[in-house]
Amino acid sequence: MSEFIQNREKRVKALLSFSKGIINGEDGLMLVNRHKEALENITPYDMIEMEDRQIKAGITTVVIKRHIEKIMNVIYSYLKQYDWKKPQKGHPLFYLMLENRELEKIMDTIKKSLKENDFSNFKLQISKLSQFENHYVRKENILFPYLEKIWENYSPLKVMWSLHDDIRKKWKEIAEHIEADNDFTARIHKDVGELFFLMFGMVFKEELVVFPIASETVSDEDWAGMQKQSAEIGYSFIEKPDVKFSIKPDIVADKLTDLFFKVETGELSKSQLEIMLDTLPLDITFVNENDEVRYFSNPKDRFFPRSPAIIGRKVQNCHPPESVHIVEKIVAAFKNGEKDSAEFWFQMMGKFIYIRYFAMRNEAGEYRGTLEVSQDITEIRKLDGSQKLLDW
Repeated sequence: MSEFIQNREKRVKALLSFSKGIINGEDGLMLVNRHKEALENITPYDMIEMEDRQIKAGITTVVIKRHIEKIMNVIYSYLKQYDWKKPQKGHPLFYLMLENRELEKIMDTIKKSLKENDFSNFKLQISKLSQFENHYVRKENILFPYLEKIWENYSPLKVMWSLHDDIRKKWKEIAEHIEADNDFTARIHKDVGELFFLMFGMVFKEELVVFPIASETVSDEDWAGMQKQSAEIGYSFIEKPDVKFSIKPDIVADKLTDLFFKVETGELSKSQLEIMLDTLPLDITFVNENDEVRYFSNPKDRFFPRSPAIIGRKVQNCHPPESVHIVEKIVAAFKNGEKDSAEFWFQMMGKFIYIRYFAMRNEAGEYRGTLEVSQDITEIRKLDGSQKLLDW
């Protein structure tokens, strides 16, 4: 039997059988007893592999999310036994875990305010939770892109992103209910219970599965790159760490500094081109014909987070599972020549955002990529009449 336990393939198959049994509503105790030896020896790698195979077998994100907490509850104590080297100060995972500790303190305070029927403090503490957004954004836009380049079985990260969005939706619901009810009500108690379930569950998934594997598979150079990019997005509940970086300079980029971009309509130095693109009041992202993100601009007032980690990332992985089908539909229509553009507009954080997608084609009409152009048109929509004189 020890030979069976050490055989990862058999162990993963047993875990798959266990998870499918949970999904199909089979008796939980019987399933645990049937697969006890595999469960007792589970590793974070087994968990990722099992979920990856679920996804490849056609089990949807919705179904996986519906049952993942039941599975995690069973294997929690076993995963905690996995011995991995915890990150030290200066490491990106150290700060992600430090944020989790601060999150737990706030959630404990929320529990206390509920117990003491202190609605004023409850509102204050709940409002702080949305500040945890940067924690999830750093994962989605920095950590995940690096892991996608290293892991063969990275599809479970998409489920994690979807769970981030569930947490965001729950934040919004609670804020709306607090505003409407202005006191403790049954639905607010229900909301908080569901939010705690999601957020505590996320901490477990991070620290028992994703972080241990990441710590053992990502190079020191990549971690240094991640830490540098993390500062650009920001942190949640903690001060920005003062970390010195030791990253090899981009020699190729340095050599290109004095080169010119020269076409029939003019020429620009690399520096001029970069400044020009970043000065435009637009978020510009270019995806090549292979669906890989190859460039994004860096305007002063960016409203969508971007980090250098996404360069080379498949555009399908830049979106949560619930919206990726829209991206795939646009790209497919551009590739087959059915469409040349698409547009969306919506309100976000008090701004009116206008997003356009353009198919890029060469002179022969061949598809060479997609250009995404996003713009805050809040002030533009207010324009009326005309202004022909300088008014500074």
